[in-house]
Amino acid sequence: QVQVVESGGGLVEAGGSLRLSCSASGGTFIIFSMGWFRQAPGKQRELVALSSNTGRTNYGDFVKGRFTISRDFAKNAVYLQMNSLKPDDTAAYYCNVVIDHQSILNEYWGQGTQVTVSS
Repeated sequence: QVQVVESGGGLVEAGGSLRLSCSASGGTFIIFSMGWFRQAPGKQRELVALSSNTGRTNYGDFVKGRFTISRDFAKNAVYLQMNSLKPDDTAAYYCNVVIDHQSILNEYWGQGTQVTVSS
């Protein structure tokens, strides 16, 4: 069974930085993509950053060059370096892993890690 575990959230002042980590485990599988989404109270979950196995990356419009997603393919891991954090970045951040099971894509989520940015 696939397990997705995140770490790295916390409390930081505006302008500060945090680095989130996520790894997928639980067997041998082909990862189609790994990425990060976030959800603030009362708001819909939104894309933060996504990395496909083709090397393509996508970022939410609000990122504006502040965040960088990276992968360690050997470890089935994805990281999110967040710089110049703003209070509006406060949210629960969720790791998303899409796995290719014989051409059927299945989506897995981590439990979420809280990021709080104080003003």
